[in-house]
Amino acid sequence: LAIVVLEYIQVKSNAFEKFLTGKSKTVIQNGQLDIKTLKKLRLTVDQLEIRLRNQGITNIQDVKTATIEPNGQLGYELQDDAKPLTVGEFKNVMAVYFPQLTKLQDSSVQSPTQPKSNPSSNIFEEVNQKQERHPKYLQ
Repeated sequence: LAIVVLEYIQVKSNAFEKFLTGKSKTVIQNGQLDIKTLKKLRLTVDQLEIRLRNQGITNIQDVKTATIEPNGQLGYELQDDAKPLTVGEFKNVMAVYFPQLTKLQDSSVQSPTQPKSNPSSNIFEEVNQKQERHPKYLQ
């Protein structure tokens, strides 16, 4: 009961949440270490580098902002130049520089015999349909 009451108070009061769980601390800002905060957290640069390497980050200058969360986890945001390229961004770049290539791919993917796919189709349609009878092997 006490845990439920404390959780409820944390949800309703930001000050009480800060008192109980604490707030995240910024340890890297624009690729620069905040040594003062690291000392307050009793965290060495080597320990921070270990956490960064566990996240796949090899260079501190690639990090825009990094924080140590109240639960001890490392949260980070990469610099714009260090962020990985997404498939959507790659397709947009290809469409800008090679518009004839995207037209060729669209025509080869969609043949006249295939119906055009509906981008708003619900992939969970089968799950959401109510079955009247259960299969025999489940009974």
